[in-house]
Amino acid sequence: MIEIHLLILATVTVLGMVFSYLAITEKDLLKAVGFSAVQAIAYAIAFYILMAPDIVLAYVAIAVGIYSALLVFVISKTERYEVV
Repeated sequence: MIEIHLLILATVTVLGMVFSYLAITEKDLLKAVGFSAVQAIAYAIAFYILMAPDIVLAYVAIAVGIYSALLVFVISKTERYEVV
């Protein structure tokens, strides 16, 4: 049972890092916000596996909900694509 939890933890951590990289390198800002939200969900699953439910509740509400909504609102007021 412990090995399954560690395997899931390693998988979601690597998945979170991959989506962090994709969010940083993406030129389309709305896609970057989506990648950032997926990264936040992956890390929330990791926190849940580490038995930190209070952190999970706060992290999901802030990182996935408020943060993503605020960034989408700000992007709607500016350019969607990053200018190089």
